Amino acid sequence: MTFDQKEEPLWKVSSSDIHEKGIFAAGNISEGTRIIEYIGEKITKAESDRRGLALIEHAKANGGGSVYIFQLNKRYDIDGNVPENLARLINHSCDPNCEAINVRGRIWVVAMRDIVAGEELSYDYGYDIEHFLDHPCRCGSDNCVGYIVSADKRKKLKKILRNRKKRAKRKASKSQN
Repeated sequence: MTFDQKEEPLWKVSSSDIHEKGIFAAGNISEGTRIIEYIGEKITKAESDRRGLALIEHAKANGGGSVYIFQLNKRYDIDGNVPENLARLINHSCDPNCEAINVRGRIWVVAMRDIVAGEELSYDYGYDIEHFLDHPCRCGSDNCVGYIVSADKRKKLKKILRNRKKRAKRKASKSQN
């Protein structure tokens, strides 16, 4: 490729059934391909915590829920809430086809398997279980537990949800008696 040729992007922005907008494969993408870099402002962990908590409080008060902060290393994170970071539009799925990988201090979204043209790109946001009620999931996959939590926490979340359902049933039957 010469310097004046434009490389076609592997993705395109389009309407998503998961959450308003999403990123979709513009053509077939092979497993292991770096698709798009997650870019943004490099911030300290302290600033990351401050921004993250402020955004969560804002979302609770006004709806929404857009925290675009990625862990970079022990000292820094990337705040991807910048207009030029279109990777922030990649939605969560409980059955993702991509993963975010740190490659020498840069965050890349990489295909976990072959992806066909038109398929929505997704990855596991890896949220902790602590505030799962704040993060409902609309991915629609067979693996979906209804909330955005990391794959390693889903079994525990299913147990919590079963116990809540049992308690609600007992409470309802007591109130009927």
